[in-house]
Amino acid sequence: MTAPDTRIARHAKIIELIKNETVTSQTTLAKLLSANGLKVTQATLSRDLEEVGATKIRSAEGQTARYVINEDGMPTPFKAEKPGARLTRLLSELLTDAAHAQNLVVLRTPPGAANFLASALDRAGLPQVVGTIAGDDTIMVITPDATKAKNLAAQLRNISGAA
Repeated sequence: MTAPDTRIARHAKIIELIKNETVTSQTTLAKLLSANGLKVTQATLSRDLEEVGATKIRSAEGQTARYVINEDGMPTPFKAEKPGARLTRLLSELLTDAAHAQNLVVLRTPPGAANFLASALDRAGLPQVVGTIAGDDTIMVITPDATKAKNLAAQLRNISGAA
């Protein structure tokens, strides 16, 4: 079977496969797409998954992770643990300091851990977090204003026990 090789057609097929099959990896999805006449590279597939809002989730019981697509097309929050539990655990394990300046919060972690914690912050969907930028051991968190930055720094320190 040959399918139209357009981005839109590929996205539609990815959404269909994720909704109708248990897709546990990009490799599995690539094989399913290939069986449907669509050949894709891993880089293209990775971009496509992000563009269609696919998210890999794991049940609370820790079963095998699988891709899902939220009904409204928006990315689904990470559900590997109860909401907030993952961020709380990672903050307690990785956050060593939190300071604020204007609308920014600067977080310190052990070397190599900043990207991991920044990703958890991004996925937590905290309303006061506009975005994050991570280096090796430092994360810059952007908030809408100075008051939210001050409150967020205090909140993260309290959660982590670094207060």
